Amino acid sequence: MNTSLPLQHDFPKQALATLVGGISTFFAIVIVWVLGYQLIYAGRIFPGVSVAGVDISGLSPGDAAVKLSQTLSYPHTGKVLFRDGERVWVASPSELGMVFDPTASAMAAYNYGRKGGLFSALSGQISAGGLGVDVPPVVIFDQRVAYNYLQNISTQVNQSVVEASLRLEGTNVIAESGQYGRALNLDATLIYLGAQLQSFRDGEVQLVIQETAPKLLDVSSQAEAARRILSAPLIVTVPNARAGDPGPWTFDVPVLANMLAVSVIENNGVAEMQVGLDPASLRKSLTDLKNFVDQHPQNARFVFNDETRIIEPIAPSAIGRVMDVEASIVAINDALLRGEHTVNLSVAEEAPAVQDTAVGTDLGIVELVTEHTTYFYGSSASRIQNIEAAAKSFHGVLVAPGEIFSMGNYISDISLENGFAEALIIYGGRTIKGVGGGVCQVSTTLFRTVFFAGFPVIERNPHAYRVSYYEMTASGSVDTELAGLDAAVFFPLVDFKFQNDTPYWLLMETYVNPGARTITWKIYSTSTGRNVTWETSGPVNEISPPEPIFEENPEFDANQIEQVDYAAEGADVHVVRTVWQNGQVYFTDEFRTHYQPWAAICQYGPGTENVERKARRANLCLGGS
Repeated sequence: MNTSLPLQHDFPKQALATLVGGISTFFAIVIVWVLGYQLIYAGRIFPGVSVAGVDISGLSPGDAAVKLSQTLSYPHTGKVLFRDGERVWVASPSELGMVFDPTASAMAAYNYGRKGGLFSALSGQISAGGLGVDVPPVVIFDQRVAYNYLQNISTQVNQSVVEASLRLEGTNVIAESGQYGRALNLDATLIYLGAQLQSFRDGEVQLVIQETAPKLLDVSSQAEAARRILSAPLIVTVPNARAGDPGPWTFDVPVLANMLAVSVIENNGVAEMQVGLDPASLRKSLTDLKNFVDQHPQNARFVFNDETRIIEPIAPSAIGRVMDVEASIVAINDALLRGEHTVNLSVAEEAPAVQDTAVGTDLGIVELVTEHTTYFYGSSASRIQNIEAAAKSFHGVLVAPGEIFSMGNYISDISLENGFAEALIIYGGRTIKGVGGGVCQVSTTLFRTVFFAGFPVIERNPHAYRVSYYEMTASGSVDTELAGLDAAVFFPLVDFKFQNDTPYWLLMETYVNPGARTITWKIYSTSTGRNVTWETSGPVNEISPPEPIFEENPEFDANQIEQVDYAAEGADVHVVRTVWQNGQVYFTDEFRTHYQPWAAICQYGPGTENVERKARRANLCLGGS
């Protein structure tokens, strides 16, 4: 037993020695093979090695370079194709910057199987000898040349983004579709080109083209909408039109074409074209119409029956209207897009505060609280006509509690068409003939009525000079204490305003007696127990009128002389009013007036001699002889 144990322990050592010896033998064989193979092909390319398909096995690098140079003409004879749709471009590799290096290529083939260590070299030699190896040719690629060539292609390929558009030729709508933008990506295309050149084969290189979509590609629906808008004239009307209401108004197709607007809006990155009438142009037109459409609500007009002590309607109330310009713009554009061409303006109605059925006691109109009369002896027929026309504007008018009453809000347009006539007016520092002379007789009468009734005066403007009509008494004489109690109006620049500061409505009545040359203003309401005391300085700081002025009027005949303005002394007047209510001072106010001295003016016809003497004889400007 003991003699066998050593034999069992020696067996593994023998096996290990055998394995090590085998491995050593294998490496020795490999080394011998590699060294022997390299010795056999020393200075020559290993078998099975080719460059770009050209077999150069067994050749020296120099011979291989010559063969490659003679065989590989690809840089000059090869063809590289670029395509964009139906357009093609063909170039040789050399035109694209490719240069083939046969010497470097031969050396690359020679080094195959000799580099990278023992096993790498052995692997290369085995691969070449077994299946064959095609070594890539060594080329120099000058990308600057290729870049210039591709840039030339890009000038033919590239195109800018074109947005879809609408335009008008007269009233015709012209729609143009959008166009994708295209741009050749030079850097990406160069990558594909480099790979193709390296293959040493003819082929097609993909042009890398990037497209950019327009924000608007198709606007055919918007073009159709524009054509609907221009298919007929636009007619705008006042809704629920009554007899005498303004409108309708027609916008012809050429006018609509001038107002047509195209806008592009973006919502969450998505662009949309909108067509319609330009809001700014439409706003201007509608603002002009608003002046005709808008109407203040009209209270009914009444007179007070002194016997029955009730109010009786003499003119019906009228509903007011206010046109909403912005809402009308929207309504018009919405209707036109629907193909509708008759559109109601957006109008809000406002009911009057007092209708025909009103009762005087409900308004506080139960008695006459004040009246005043002025006189206009010596007035011409045209001046009297104007006084009647103006007074009529205020007859039966109601003034609400707290309201500031403006004569300018009630008097009709002072024109010949509205019953006014030409008479003398003060304008531009002169007394001239103009439409409406005499209206100030009415404003002066109202001023004195509210003055003596104790109502607050908000706006009062005196005349430039003293006018005899406004200082007349019932007897026709002049009372200088009335100086400074006149009120000039020239609408819309010069107005007269007062406030109804009572809790009751006021009813105003005006009565003109042409024969008696009087105008009387009455106010009915509820008495507040007011009375008025006043003091006047009378005319002070009086200044004599300037010398008369004589001027030629080419419209006059020879020896025709007429006085067109009258002399008046300049003066200052200071009036203080104290309003009492229930025995206590309610308020005090004052009215200061400065009258300019005024020269008499006579006009004469061309060729008139001794003008001043003839005027004196006619008792004009200079008085009697």
